[in-house]
Amino acid sequence: MNKFLIVGLGNIGFEYEHTRHNIGFDILDHFVSQHQSGFSLDRLASKAEVSLKGKKIICIKPTTYMNLSGKAVKYWLDKEKVELEHVLVLLDELAVPLNRIKIKPSGSDGGHNGLKSIQECLGTTQYPRLRFGIGNDFPKGRQVDYVLGKWKEDEQAVVDAKITRASKAIEEFVLIGLEKTMAAVNHLEF
Repeated sequence: MNKFLIVGLGNIGFEYEHTRHNIGFDILDHFVSQHQSGFSLDRLASKAEVSLKGKKIICIKPTTYMNLSGKAVKYWLDKEKVELEHVLVLLDELAVPLNRIKIKPSGSDGGHNGLKSIQECLGTTQYPRLRFGIGNDFPKGRQVDYVLGKWKEDEQAVVDAKITRASKAIEEFVLIGLEKTMAAVNHLEF
């Protein structure tokens, strides 16, 4: 059975729920609920399992906080013996406009502390990631407030549509592979 590890990045705690920085958690919650599964607390993460056409999908939301996400990713990657190309990390991205999703096979951390931690723990940047655009509509010096802030009311319809599409992209990643999923998603505007 092919195994996949889908990692939603975010921070645990009520104050972080449904913030821009927690979009990885929100996408994974949607994906798991669409497949009639649920999360339970496990080692370094909340974990759910989904089976899709003979493929096992391990979904984790690290409980380590964003800056130590790599510890959870490394643990579950090793425990489940998942190939690096079968990992997909879901994260918020300032450098991508709000109306876009970008899937990449690898890349730098771009200043994202979750990716920085994963890179440190895995010793590589060669793993796929889904970058959920959050835009960069904030005054100088207010990046942290923006990233840790809630979505504006007029953004919510776009965010909801993108969460649904990102959830479908997880299925595509598992079933048709990275290249075809990138081709299906990276040109879309919401």
